[in-house]
Amino acid sequence: MAKEFGRNERVSSQMQKELSFVLQREITDNVLGFITINEVEVSKDLAVAKVYFTVLNADDSKKRVNEKRLNELMPVIRHALAKRMRLRHISALRFYYDNSFDKGIRVAELLSGLK
Repeated sequence: MAKEFGRNERVSSQMQKELSFVLQREITDNVLGFITINEVEVSKDLAVAKVYFTVLNADDSKKRVNEKRLNELMPVIRHALAKRMRLRHISALRFYYDNSFDKGIRVAELLSGLK
């Protein structure tokens, strides 16, 4: 019988919670906007974590700037994350802007225009 909720999912879930806390409380950077962590996907060997985020009230250039800045701050964020999680090795973090929210808003606008 397969596990319902494997280790990868547990680590991903906990990492999402802790990253949200770290970015909100411990990282102070004037470039970063109001960031929300939408999802964390951890590889099977827990070596790499893809972190998908959104930024409130940001245009395309600000989104790219936030993505670049988060990837530059990755060692600092990873160190803060390591202090909060009980893992022997912390995954390398890769930040990606999640445009699914923007697509959802666009679809809703198109659907409301049909009426």
